[in-house]
Amino acid sequence: MTTEGHIDFFFKPESIALIGASPNPEKLSCTILESLLKMGFQGKIYPVNPGYQEIRGLKCYPAPDEIPDKIDIAIFAVKASTVLEILNGPVDNIKGAIIVSSGFREMGPEGKELEIRLKELLEKKGIRAMGPNCLGIYDTASKVDTFFISSDKVERPARGRVSVLTQSGSFAAMIMDELANEGVGVARVVSYGNKVDVDESDCLEFLAGDKATKAIALYIESVGNGRRFLATASRCVQKKPVVALKVGKREPGARAASSHTGAVSGRYEAYEAAFRKAGIIEVETYEELKDACKVLNRYPLVEGKRVLIITDGGGIGISIADACEEAGLRVPEIASETVAELKEKLPAFASVRNPVDLTGSVKDEHYVAALQEAFREEYDLAIVSLLWGPPLLSKGVAEKIRNFADSCGKPVLICSPGGKFSREMASAFTATGMPVFFTPDSAVRAAAVLCGRKK
Repeated sequence: MTTEGHIDFFFKPESIALIGASPNPEKLSCTILESLLKMGFQGKIYPVNPGYQEIRGLKCYPAPDEIPDKIDIAIFAVKASTVLEILNGPVDNIKGAIIVSSGFREMGPEGKELEIRLKELLEKKGIRAMGPNCLGIYDTASKVDTFFISSDKVERPARGRVSVLTQSGSFAAMIMDELANEGVGVARVVSYGNKVDVDESDCLEFLAGDKATKAIALYIESVGNGRRFLATASRCVQKKPVVALKVGKREPGARAASSHTGAVSGRYEAYEAAFRKAGIIEVETYEELKDACKVLNRYPLVEGKRVLIITDGGGIGISIADACEEAGLRVPEIASETVAELKEKLPAFASVRNPVDLTGSVKDEHYVAALQEAFREEYDLAIVSLLWGPPLLSKGVAEKIRNFADSCGKPVLICSPGGKFSREMASAFTATGMPVFFTPDSAVRAAAVLCGRKK
C-alpha cells in the first residue's frame, strides 16, 4: 500500500460498516450510528456485531467479510486489541477505515507497539485508515458524521465553505460547536488522531481539488513528512487559502501533545518557516483560527490591505483603527470629494474621516449611505461596527447592509460588541449569512486573514 494514494472515497462513500455496532446508548458505536442516521447519509449502512441480528432496523452482520458489498469506510468502534484481531482476519472488502478507538501510541510503549502492528496490518491488507484515537469525519457535502459525541452536546454546523483538518478530536468538536452556535457553516471536518496512515498532507491533496471546499483551516500538533507537507500545501495554496494554527510550540505544550496523540512536535521555527514558504496564513491562537473560519466561510482573500471603518461610536472606531495598524493593515483617509458628499447624507454631528463615526443620531440608512459613498476604489474591505444603543437603529439595518455587501463585490465585516441585547440584534446579520465579530480585535484579526497577513 502506498501512503500517498487517493482518499476520495472517504469523502464520497457509498457504503459504511460500523464495526462494534450496539443499541446500548452507553456505547460510542450507538452514538455513531445515531449520528449517521441523523445526518441523512444516503448510502448503505452495515452494522457489524455477532451479538445482534438487527439494530435500528438495519440487518447486523457477524463479521465484515459477511457483508455482501464493498465497504468504502469501516468505522472501528471496538477496543484496540480487537481492531487488530479483526484486521488480521478476512477484510478484503474494506477500502478505508476510521479507527475511533484509543489505546495506541498515545498510551505509551505498549500502545506504541500496538500501533506499529496496526500500521503493518493496514499496509498488508491495502486499507487506508484515519486514526486511531480520532473522531473521523463530519461532512456536510456527503452527509457523513462519524463523531461519537451526540449533537445534543456538540451542535453540528450547516453546510459552508471552509474545511477543518485537525489531529485533535476535542478541537474538532469545540470549533464545530462554536461555529454552529454563531451560524457559521463548514464543508468538511476531519479529525485524524494519531495519523497511523492518513495525515494532513493526504487531506490537503484531496481538498485542493474539492469543489465543496473554498478555504482550509489546519490545527497542527506535528507533521511527519515535512517535505511532502510543504509540497502539498504549496500546491493547495495556489487554489485556495490555507490558515494554520500550530500548537505545542513550547515545551509544556509539546509534552501535552505527546501524551495526547503521541505527536513529536519538533522545533516551532521550522513550522513557521514552512508555513511562510508554502504561503500558509499562520494564526497564533484558537480564537484567531475561529475568526478565520468565520470570515473565509463568506469571503475570498483580497489583494490589498486598505480598510474602511464605519461605526456609531467614536471610541470603538479608534480601537479598530489602532488594531488595524498593529496588524499591518492600512486605514487611509477618505478622499476630499467623498467627504463633501458624505456630509450631505449623514447626521450633522457625524465625523466623516476614516473611521466614519455616525454618532448616536444614526439611522439604518446612514450605514448604507456611508458605505455607498465611501467604499470605493481606495478600499479593499470594510469593518462596520454597530453599537445598538441609538434609538433609531433597528434590526432592519442587517438586511440593508447585506444587500449592499452582496452588490459591492468587496468584504464587509460586522463588529457588534456588547452583551445579551447586542448578541440578539447581531443575530440578524448571521441570519443573512454575514459573519459577526464581537470585539474590535476579533474583527481586525479576520480582516488580516482576508489580506493574507499574520497578525
